[in-house]
Amino acid sequence: MAIKVGDRLPNVTLRLISEDGPLPVATNDFFAGKKVVLFGLPGAFTPTCHKNHLPGFVANEQAFKNKGVDAIAMTSVNDHFVLAAWSKATGADGKIKFLADGNADFAKATGLDFDASAAGLGVRSKRYSMLVEDGVVKKLNIEEAPGKVDLSGAEHLLAEI
Repeated sequence: MAIKVGDRLPNVTLRLISEDGPLPVATNDFFAGKKVVLFGLPGAFTPTCHKNHLPGFVANEQAFKNKGVDAIAMTSVNDHFVLAAWSKATGADGKIKFLADGNADFAKATGLDFDASAAGLGVRSKRYSMLVEDGVVKKLNIEEAPGKVDLSGAEHLLAEI
């Protein structure tokens, strides 16, 4: 069963991409006392994620902050090496917090995982965006199809806040 508005995020350890390398971070600690925009996507460098999903959050960083958002974070079922390279390649470094969910622990714990084995991709995260306040989901937008960025895009979430 997927997480829903009003639920507390499960406590899972992710790898936060930093200048000092990947840092293990518990979701309870990362989201505590903050208003965070979190978006999840199937994979770094994949066409829709690279061209349509991530860029909207980078472009709207200041608009989110103007609405009281403390941080914008993303998660994907990729290892921290891939996410570090993607952060640099997209100009998102320093604007978006990249949280590697290499084993899909967070995606599974939130019920936002799906099996993309038929395409050779294994277990992946569904495409979504959410507003989280002190670890509690306040807004949640989940795409029906992984190739779409309608509900989960930055502009849609920004309009909801």
